[in-house]
Amino acid sequence: MIAIRKLAALSAMLVLGVLGGCASGPQSLYYWDGYQQQVYQRFDSKSSTEEQIAALEASVQKARAADRTLPPGFHAHLGMLYADAGKLDQVRQQFETEKALYPESATYMDFLMRKFDK
Repeated sequence: MIAIRKLAALSAMLVLGVLGGCASGPQSLYYWDGYQQQVYQRFDSKSSTEEQIAALEASVQKARAADRTLPPGFHAHLGMLYADAGKLDQVRQQFETEKALYPESATYMDFLMRKFDK
């Protein structure tokens, strides 16, 4: 009888330990930090291009500090914002970064860079 109680207590502690380890939940693969909201604001025109650039640049710094990866499309979106601001050298830099991080975007990034080169 005592062995059964000890086994039950041990099992309960084991279950609680496993559940406690899961309490924090899985970490997202990418560092989003308001990126989706920035994309929405781009199309909703609630903030200026410069404000959006500043917010995304702040996200870049936070992601670097946390050693996290920014999501696909982040640098492409930032590049398009730089294009609207007339900062063409930074457009190419952001498109090249997007292409390096996500090789599957290379065809589209090359297409956009050709458009901005003209």
